[in-house]
Amino acid sequence: MSETKVIVVSPEGELYAASAGLVTLPGIAGSLGILPGHTPLLTRLKPGAVHIKRISGEDDFIYVAGGYAEIQPYSVTILADTAIRGKDLDEAKATLAREQAAERLQNQTSNIDYALAQAELAEAVAQLSTLAQMRRGK
Repeated sequence: MSETKVIVVSPEGELYAASAGLVTLPGIAGSLGILPGHTPLLTRLKPGAVHIKRISGEDDFIYVAGGYAEIQPYSVTILADTAIRGKDLDEAKATLAREQAAERLQNQTSNIDYALAQAELAEAVAQLSTLAQMRRGK
């Protein structure tokens, strides 16, 4: 069976490097499934889960807060704005961030940056979604 080399890097450095049979990415225009031999592609990423299905059958999840993915026939390189291994996500912290961002958006009298609050809300929801995907094993 063919495999695809997956590398995830962020400003902090390389976070992940392994071979996979399937990689699912949160592309800006929708979810992308990448198999070995995929057509070359460059896409922006939105906040969400990168699901890596290893050849051994193990699942790895990495939360990305946006960035870019370069897909070549046998490699996927993810340049993430922020990347966190799924197992390192803090559910309580993400839940609190979601609640605070939603509260700021609903408080019409507050002098806030709505675009920033919406981005914070999207990131918190994406982190919680990543944790939910990990629990389901998908």
